[in-house]
Amino acid sequence: MADSASAPDPGPAAGRLPDAGPEPGAVTVPESALGAGPDAVPVSGSGLDALTVLQTLRHLGSGPRGLTEAEAEERQARFGANTLPGRREASWPTALLRSLRDPFTAVLLCLGLVSAAVASWGTACVILLLVVVSCVLRASGEHRANRSMAALRGLVASTATVLRRTEEDLPPDVREIPVEELVAGDVIRLGPGDLVAADVRLLRAQGLTVHQAVLTGESAPVAKDAADGAQAGGDDFDRSQLCFQGSSIASGSATAVVVATGARTRFAAAHGPGEEARPEASAFDRSVHGISWILIRFMLLTPPLVLMAGAALRDRGLETLPFAVAVAVGLTPEMLPVIVTMCLARGASLLARGHGVIVKRLPSLHDLGAVDVLCLDKTGTLTQDRPVLDRALGPGGHDDPEVLRWAAVNAWWTLQLADLPAPDALDDAVLDAADEDDVMAYDGVAALPFDPLRRLATAVVRTPGRLGTHTLVVKGAAEAVLERCVLADRERAGLLALAARQADDGLRVLAVATAERPARTRDYTPADERGLDFRGFVTFKDALAPTAAEALRALADRGVTVRILTGDHPGTAVRACRDLGVPVPADAVLAADRIDGLTDPELAEAAARTVVFARCAPEHKARIATALRTSGHTVGYLGDGVNDLPALRAADVGIAPRDAVAVARESADVVLAEKDLTAIDHSIAAGRYSGGNIATYLRVSLSSNLGNVIAMLAAGLLLPFLPMLPAQVLVQNLCFDAAQLAFAHDRPHPSVLRRPILLRPRDLLRFITGFGALNAVADLATFGVLALALHGSDGLDDAAVFHSGWFTENLLTQGLVMLLLRAGSAGAGHGRGPGPIGWAAGALAAVGLLLPVSPFGSLLGFTPLPPLYYLLLAAVLAMYTIGLLAVRGCSRLYSCAM
Repeated sequence: MADSASAPDPGPAAGRLPDAGPEPGAVTVPESALGAGPDAVPVSGSGLDALTVLQTLRHLGSGPRGLTEAEAEERQARFGANTLPGRREASWPTALLRSLRDPFTAVLLCLGLVSAAVASWGTACVILLLVVVSCVLRASGEHRANRSMAALRGLVASTATVLRRTEEDLPPDVREIPVEELVAGDVIRLGPGDLVAADVRLLRAQGLTVHQAVLTGESAPVAKDAADGAQAGGDDFDRSQLCFQGSSIASGSATAVVVATGARTRFAAAHGPGEEARPEASAFDRSVHGISWILIRFMLLTPPLVLMAGAALRDRGLETLPFAVAVAVGLTPEMLPVIVTMCLARGASLLARGHGVIVKRLPSLHDLGAVDVLCLDKTGTLTQDRPVLDRALGPGGHDDPEVLRWAAVNAWWTLQLADLPAPDALDDAVLDAADEDDVMAYDGVAALPFDPLRRLATAVVRTPGRLGTHTLVVKGAAEAVLERCVLADRERAGLLALAARQADDGLRVLAVATAERPARTRDYTPADERGLDFRGFVTFKDALAPTAAEALRALADRGVTVRILTGDHPGTAVRACRDLGVPVPADAVLAADRIDGLTDPELAEAAARTVVFARCAPEHKARIATALRTSGHTVGYLGDGVNDLPALRAADVGIAPRDAVAVARESADVVLAEKDLTAIDHSIAAGRYSGGNIATYLRVSLSSNLGNVIAMLAAGLLLPFLPMLPAQVLVQNLCFDAAQLAFAHDRPHPSVLRRPILLRPRDLLRFITGFGALNAVADLATFGVLALALHGSDGLDDAAVFHSGWFTENLLTQGLVMLLLRAGSAGAGHGRGPGPIGWAAGALAAVGLLLPVSPFGSLLGFTPLPPLYYLLLAAVLAMYTIGLLAVRGCSRLYSCAM
C-alpha cells in the first residue's frame, strides 16, 4: 500500500542515477539475441522491459524451474562470483611509506638532510626519529581503521532463496545459497525484508513493493509487477518488471530470474571501477599546505640572515653555519607531524571506543571539527523509515474517527484474509492508531489485496447487527477510490483538491470508502468496487527520529548549518523540518528542476540561503556540495546509498552509517555506528577538540620560536660570541618539544566547541607575528637583566653566563606561553587540577631552572647564575605575563587563530 499514497510523484528523474549505459561485460538486448540460449551474456537492465517473460528466459538459457547445478557451476566459472570488484587495502608498510608524503614530514626531512650536510649529527638524528614516530603513528591509526572496516564487511550478508535442480529432468528444490553463488538465469524467490542480491526480472509478483532508496533516494516503496511490455520514458529504475541489487522488499512476494550479477549490475556501474579521488583538496590538506609554505619560507630566509649578520658584523663567516641550521630547526615546530598525528589518532581512538565511530582517514577528524555545513538526507536521519498516522478526515476536511475505524477494518482483514506475511507500512500505522475492539467487532468474509494497477485494496466484512448484508471497505490512492465513488463532478474535484493540499503539506494520503452489498457466496472481484460511498481520508507523516530534534539544536549551538538534500517531494521534507523545529522560509526550498537551470556561481549563491533541496538526483547532490565548498564552507555529507556516492566524494568529509551499502561505506571518510545525528555531533566535538589542540600547538610553538629567532638575530649583532651553542639550541628544542606532547592529551575549554576549528594560514601568520614580537621583547629585556645582574655591559662578555641566563628565560617563557595561549580562555584543567598542560609547563620551568646548575649543564657549557638575575627575571616574566594577557584579550587577534 505504500505506493498508493497520493503525495506528488517525484517524477522519473528525481533521485535517480544517470543512465550509465551498458556495463562492462553486459549488453543491451537486441532482437537478434533472442533465444541465444545458455551461451548468452548476462544482460543489463536496458532493453529488458521490451522482452516478455518467455523471451527473457530464452535469452538467459533458463526456465521457470531454474538452472541445474551443473549449469550454475559452469556459469559461475565463466562469469565469476556475484561480488562487487574488491578494493585492496594498503598494507601497513605501504601506509608507512605513503605517510612520508605529508608536507610537514617533508619539511622535517629537508631540515634533517641540511643538518647532516653540515655535520650536525645530533640534530639530524633527532629529526629522523621524529619523522619515524610520526609516520608509524599515522600508519598504525589508518591500519586499525582498515581492520575495523574489514570487520564491517562481514556484517552484510546473505543468502538467497533459489530454485535449483540436481538433474535436468528432476523437479527443482528450493534452497538457500550464499549470494556470491548466484548466476544469471537463476530463479529466486523474494519476500518481505529480503535483500535483492542481483539485478532481476520479475516472473510473478503479488502485491510487491520495493525500497529503492539506496539507489534512487526515494523514501517511499515503489510498486513492481511482472507485466510484459515496454514502458516509455524514465530510466531502468522506473521499469516495473525490474528489481536491482541493493534494493529490498517492502511488502508482497515475487519470483524472479537473475539477469546480471557482480560487476555487471547497475549497483556496480553506479559505484564505478574504483574509489575516486576528491576533485579538490580537503580543508585539512589546504591548511597543511598553506602552513607548510609559511614554514618553508621562514626556513629558507633564516640561515642566510644569520650567515650574513655573522660575516658582516663579527667576521665569523661559515663557522656560523651549524648555528644557522640550528636556528632554522628552532624556528620549525619539529614535533608538528607527531603532535598532529597524536591528536588525531587519540581523538579517533576515543570515538571508536566510546561511540563506535570509525575514522578511516585521520585528517578527516580535523575536517569534522572544521565542518560548518552538514548535508544530509531526510529519511533515516531526521525521520525514521516508517510512517505514522497524522489525521483521519471526513469529507468536509474535519477530524472524523469513523474514517480511522473503517481504514483499520480494511487493513486488518486484508492482512488476515489475503494471507499476507505482514502489513505494509501504511497499514501498520493505521492499526497502531486504531482501537483493537472496533476492528475485532467485524467478521471478515473476503479480501482483494492491494494491486499496483488498481492502487487500492478491499476487505469484505459482516457488519454487526446487519444480517444478510456484506460491507465492502475500500482503501487506496485518492484518485483511484474517488473515481469509484458515487459523487458529483464538482464534489469529486473538491475532494481531490483537499487531498492535493494535504500532499503539498508533506503528508501521504489514502482515501476510504464503503458500500453495502447483499450477502452472497460467490467470490468478490474488482468489478464489485463500484458505486462506493466516500468516507474520508487518512493522512500520514514520517515518524521523526527520536534524537533528531535535540541533535539539530546541538549542531546549531556548534555553528553547524544543516542542509537537507533529498529525493522526496519538497513538501515532505519541509514538513519534517517544521516538525523538528527547523525553520524553512518559503524562499529556502529549491527543487532539482531549478537547480538544473543554475550555473555553478548561481548555485553557490542559492545554496547559501537554501535549507531544503528536493527531488535531488546524485549529480545534484554532488553539485550542491561542490558549490558550498566553493563558497568557502567546510562541508560534511551524510549518505548511505549508491545515489550518495558522488556527494560523499565531493564533500570535505564523507560520512556513512555502518548499515549503509558497502560502496558508500568504502567511499566515506568516517563510518558511524548508526545513522544518527547524535553520533555526528560527538564526532564533530572530537574533531574540534583535536583541531583545537593542533591549533594551540601551532600558536604556542610558532610564536615562541619566532620570538627566539628574532632575539637570536639581534644577539648575533650585539654579542662577540654565538648567542647559544648549537647543542644548547638542540637541548632547548627537545625540552620544549617534549613538553608540547601534552597538547595531544589536553581537553580544551568547552568554548572551543562553539565554532568550527579551521587552520587558516594567513590568520595564523598574523597571530604568531604579534605574539612572536612580544616574545622577542621579553628576550631582549632578558639581555638587559643579564647586563644588570652581571654589573654592566662588560658582563655580557661571559658567554657561559649569557647562555645559561637566556636558556633559563627561554624555557620559563615557553612554559608561560603554553599555559596562557592554550585553546579556550579558562585555566588549565578547568577546575580539575593542573591538567597535562600545567604539568608539562611546570616540568619545562623546572628544567630551565635546574639544568644550568646541574652536572649535565656544565657538559653543555652552562654555569650557575647569580641570585640577582632570578629576581630581575621574575620582574621580566611578570611584565611578560601581563603583556600576554593584554594581547590575548584583544578578541580580534586571538579569535583569528581559532
